[in-house]
Amino acid sequence: MPEIDGFRDECGVAAVVGHDEAAHLTYLMLHALQHRGQESVGISTLEHGAMQTVRKMGRVAEVLGEKDLQGLPGRMSIGHVRYSTTGDSSPRNAQPIPVELRFGPVAFAHNGNLTNTQELKTALEADGSIFHTSSDTELFAHLSARSRASSIEGALMEAFSRVEGAYSLVVLTPDAVYAARDPMGVRPLVLGRLKDAWLVASETCALDLIRAEFVREIEPGETLRIGADGSLRSINAERRPEPAPCVFELVYFARPDSQLFGRSVYETRVELGRRLAEEHPVEADLVLPVPDSGVPAALGYAKASGIPFELGLVRSHYIGRTFIEPSQSIRHFGVKLKLNPITHLLKGKRVIVVDDSIVRGTTCRKIIKMIREAGATEVHFRVASPPTRWPCFYGIDTPRRRDLIAATHDLDEVARYITADSLGYVSLEGLRRACGLDAASERAGRRFCEACFTGAYPIPITESLEGKGPESGTPTPST
Repeated sequence: MPEIDGFRDECGVAAVVGHDEAAHLTYLMLHALQHRGQESVGISTLEHGAMQTVRKMGRVAEVLGEKDLQGLPGRMSIGHVRYSTTGDSSPRNAQPIPVELRFGPVAFAHNGNLTNTQELKTALEADGSIFHTSSDTELFAHLSARSRASSIEGALMEAFSRVEGAYSLVVLTPDAVYAARDPMGVRPLVLGRLKDAWLVASETCALDLIRAEFVREIEPGETLRIGADGSLRSINAERRPEPAPCVFELVYFARPDSQLFGRSVYETRVELGRRLAEEHPVEADLVLPVPDSGVPAALGYAKASGIPFELGLVRSHYIGRTFIEPSQSIRHFGVKLKLNPITHLLKGKRVIVVDDSIVRGTTCRKIIKMIREAGATEVHFRVASPPTRWPCFYGIDTPRRRDLIAATHDLDEVARYITADSLGYVSLEGLRRACGLDAASERAGRRFCEACFTGAYPIPITESLEGKGPESGTPTPST
């Protein structure tokens, strides 16, 4: 399988408490969160102390049917869509992970990555623990099981105090759902309301689908207990004064119709495009997005520059995870399968292409070649984020540093490799301002995790996850 040139989606979680069709609502919310993971899907429910779990490989609508949902009774439910960032792609790593503890049946569903996984796992195995998955989510179950606390709540809080890294977590227990966010609040988690039911989801778009009310975000460092009786209780286990939510959620991962970290994702991306136009103007005839992620930023660029916006690249929305490739004589087949240029719009035109990021550089090189073959006379590439120079350890699957083209290539070298007539990235300052940070808010301690751009990791890295440590090395883009 060829290497993927780009960031890979992470995971999404959902929970329902106090609804007769909890599993059905969870299914719908997971469908809205499908962009966060397409590898596997799972739902757990509890009724009369008995837990039922369905986990399958594939996308929500393709692998879960009405028969599955009918087998998931109960008024409490949690669910998960997964893309593997730690742990291989296999049914054993699908979530939620159900276990039997001395407190009763418990299920865990997690979005994020722990940074001290190997350290904890080694210690637990030395003490006799047997792991059934290669996912770091299972650590929560083992740590809870080994706790000497007298309640599941105490055991969970002890587990949360021992893990390091990023986690947005929902835990299904016999009498409550717990929703927890790590002290830095790296990954999003929101609370919603639908009549008498409480809902938890990774993004507000999941609430919108079922016409639920967005109540608030789960705070960084907060654990929220949602009782089966509808009661709410906030437990602040380890609140820190300076959270660092992932700025790339606003740049790329979250759906544009979500509200995240107190901001509209769509409006933030439009503002990124506007600032990109101010920082990197160029004379051209058209502004084109790389669909779909580049559309809002391209609109912002077009509005600020006065250059017409056109959908000059059409994306196919029916691409699965695998496909049959023809012979090597058909060049750039993979990109052509996903994108196709509208030739009569591009012929003889100077175009500006806007995308959210450049990772290895191989895909945008092929896109530029495709646009030139359609007749464009100039192709200027604009990026609605700063250069990506460092891997993520907090729940986004990124290449190793030596495979990130901006890590060891300067701006001119990257431009030459992708064959652009010019290249411009939005500045780090422009990114911060587009995301709502100003000098006053920065002085007050507000910040984002920007480690993929700066290498400044807000949570210490105690191990080299997936071999992606900050090693030096020269990217070797394929030609």
